[in-house]
Amino acid sequence: MRPLKFNHMVELEAPELTPVFHALGDATRRRMLRELAGGERTVGQLAQPFAISLAAASKHIKVLENAGLIRREVRGRTHLCRLDPGPLASAHEWLSFYERFWTGRLDVLERLLREEDARKSQNPNEGDVQ
Repeated sequence: MRPLKFNHMVELEAPELTPVFHALGDATRRRMLRELAGGERTVGQLAQPFAISLAAASKHIKVLENAGLIRREVRGRTHLCRLDPGPLASAHEWLSFYERFWTGRLDVLERLLREEDARKSQNPNEGDVQ
């Protein structure tokens, strides 16, 4: 039985997203994912734009694999990588909750500020200190 959740911000803890956000926290790995969005690439092709060794590229790829963001297939001596967008969709869903949360809060703030501005324009001396 799942425990009751009273705070939706806490309820949305998703431990499976931790490795996804860790992987996305590095610019090299984000660029590798963007490359893979265009189709499968070899480890060498993924390493090439960064002037990094194949060993360093393999470490980045391993982080992406562990997060479930890519799949690697070995064909002979060639390692081909391809994007697996499923975990990105889960991360997007998680982030969307917070986008809606903050959009709602900012909409309320905007409404309150507009109401305050309208009151001040109707009574221009109301906010003056004398």
